[in-house]
Amino acid sequence: MKTESTQVVVVGAGPSGSTVSALLQAQGVDVIVIEKAEFPRFSIGESLLPACMEVVEQAGMTQAVAEHGFQFKDGAAFRRNGVYTQFNFTDKFTPGPGTTYQVQRGHFDKVLADSAAQQGVEIRYQHELIDLAFVGERSLLTVKDAHGEIYQIDAAYVLDASGFGRVLPRMLDLEEPSCLPPRKAIFTHIVDNIDGQSIHYDRDKILISVHPTNHDVWYWLIPFSNGVCSLGVVGEPDFFADYSGDKLDVLKQIVHQEPGLEQLLANAEYPNPAGELGGYSANVKHLATAHYALLGNAGEFLDPVFSSGVTIAMKSAQFAAQCVVKQLEGEPVDWQKEYAEPLMVGVNTFRTYVEGWYQGTLQDVIFHQDPNPRIKAMISSILAGYAWDTTNPYVKNSQQRLNTLAEVIRAEKTHA
Repeated sequence: MKTESTQVVVVGAGPSGSTVSALLQAQGVDVIVIEKAEFPRFSIGESLLPACMEVVEQAGMTQAVAEHGFQFKDGAAFRRNGVYTQFNFTDKFTPGPGTTYQVQRGHFDKVLADSAAQQGVEIRYQHELIDLAFVGERSLLTVKDAHGEIYQIDAAYVLDASGFGRVLPRMLDLEEPSCLPPRKAIFTHIVDNIDGQSIHYDRDKILISVHPTNHDVWYWLIPFSNGVCSLGVVGEPDFFADYSGDKLDVLKQIVHQEPGLEQLLANAEYPNPAGELGGYSANVKHLATAHYALLGNAGEFLDPVFSSGVTIAMKSAQFAAQCVVKQLEGEPVDWQKEYAEPLMVGVNTFRTYVEGWYQGTLQDVIFHQDPNPRIKAMISSILAGYAWDTTNPYVKNSQQRLNTLAEVIRAEKTHA
């Protein structure tokens, strides 16, 4: 069996895999990326956050992304029982980009991967990791190529950027139950045919709508630059049990229950079948060792409600690249303190706001009609992805601050 040698193998060429490989390549590290699929390929998670644009720039991909013509995004809009509110991400507490894009991920991921390849990264499509063994300080990966041939790669370090594939957690028995209740999403891409002249609709923002009677059920509407939207609904499995028909029929039935969405999508076309993703929230025993690190969704995935997935993926790439370079240079790396703990600052901040959304505290904050401008800017920063900025009180003491703010708002309503 053929065996070759490299410094780093990255498993997966999605956003975390492409950015980490480009970051390492720029530091003179030899990288091989193995990707099971052929690009472009469909992936869910289409609304980016501005914070990820910092990593895009650091990875040398800004121009490639800007030239593609993705839908501009400057914020998020929310609707519940006829009450509409919005957050403009340029009006935020934390410095940094305030705009980003809404993207069809097949195209976006290919733009990133192609940019990494243009920078010298070797990406091997339709190559699948089938076994991993640790030999001293090295890792031995067994890979199957597009023709079914088996070969091995001897590497100094392995980065799992496989996303929902979660290759290493499954291969190494690292998976643990999530602390979040199981939920599922049903989704499709539609031709929206929204008449912007007769109906107020801001294509520069993702729209999150809340089900009129089940406030823990919510919808996303993500517009793209070609007149297509990503449309989905998220709820606990029991909620969907009351509906019959195929997945697309169920999605349509639930959309018709929200008057605002029903009006917006009155002329929509549904040319595609619906997909389903369930049990997506995930946790692991640990995120990294001296042999490997888990990036993005391969390690932690919370919930799609605040579009945090790609941002967490790219921040994990940023943190991991720094640690890998340091280790390859012969310096000791404490992967828990230098990678896992810094990454989890942002993940745990997002977790607070995901839990707050479903518990109602964050919904009370978001739909409050007379917000304090400075506090709204701090919340806007987190919604824009700046969940690692510990100078923001709503990051540093996220749960306490959010609960206290919700209590104040509820007290104001009671005494109004």
